[in-house]
Amino acid sequence: MLVEITLRADGPFAETLADALIEAGASSVSIEDAFADSDDEMPLYGEPGFEPENQAWLRSRLRVLAEPDRADAIISAAGATTNRAFVVERRVAVDDTDWVRATQSQFTPTRISDRLWIVPTWHCPPDAKAIAVRLDPGVAFGTGTHPTTRLCLSWLDQNLRSGATVLDYGCGSGILAITAAKLGAGIVVGTDIDPQALAAARHNTEANEVAASYTDPHGLGQSATTFDIVLANILSNPLKLLAPALLARVARAGSLILSGILERQAADVIASYRRVDASLPLSVWDRVDGWVCLAGTRDSNGTLAA
Repeated sequence: MLVEITLRADGPFAETLADALIEAGASSVSIEDAFADSDDEMPLYGEPGFEPENQAWLRSRLRVLAEPDRADAIISAAGATTNRAFVVERRVAVDDTDWVRATQSQFTPTRISDRLWIVPTWHCPPDAKAIAVRLDPGVAFGTGTHPTTRLCLSWLDQNLRSGATVLDYGCGSGILAITAAKLGAGIVVGTDIDPQALAAARHNTEANEVAASYTDPHGLGQSATTFDIVLANILSNPLKLLAPALLARVARAGSLILSGILERQAADVIASYRRVDASLPLSVWDRVDGWVCLAGTRDSNGTLAA
């Protein structure tokens, strides 16, 4: 049995505290924005030319796993090492669990449409005639179960034209890029700021026996390359920050698809893109469980139409 202790720390100190906790013997430490999923959430995301001004959340929540008989000593040692104040919010026991089996039980085949399924490797595809994207949960976001991912998958299933070029911006596990390739896309490119996500996406692409290339945003460079479809399933604040970069990648007659947006955030995201390109009439394409997918298609003259 382990104990989970939740701490609260401010600014860049959270990273320092996490390092001290690991050094003191914690089994694991995770850091998240204490204001996540609220109007005060802060994006820590950027690409060349669009780096965020802040490199740490204003306030972070740390979740520390440790052996019960060592937990207090670990917290005390980390506090002595850093010599900075932090708040202990809660402490709960965590039962011993077969985490592999428990994780696998949470992920079953996900039906996107009659012809498209997302299937973990420990399951057989429910429909042998359907397109099956084989994907397991891992270090990168994107298993097909989250509403934002399902929205993007549904858009691809209904709208992707054979041979279309696709950019998956913030590719995570590569699920959208892989699905686009399986649905008949031509050139498929994924990009992410996380090296682990890029490695996971390449692995998953090979496992699905399709072709897609992956790079960090620097790899896209300052080239004028545009795509028939630009997908970005991130969060509302990073999407607003990235408006100039994403708009620049949409080809004539191309489509821009944005997800990771709560219904209450949709109008603000749309307004951010209109400020960059006043001719951009993004609109809500669909919604699932309080999340929305925004879509717009550029006409052949270079303006955009929903």
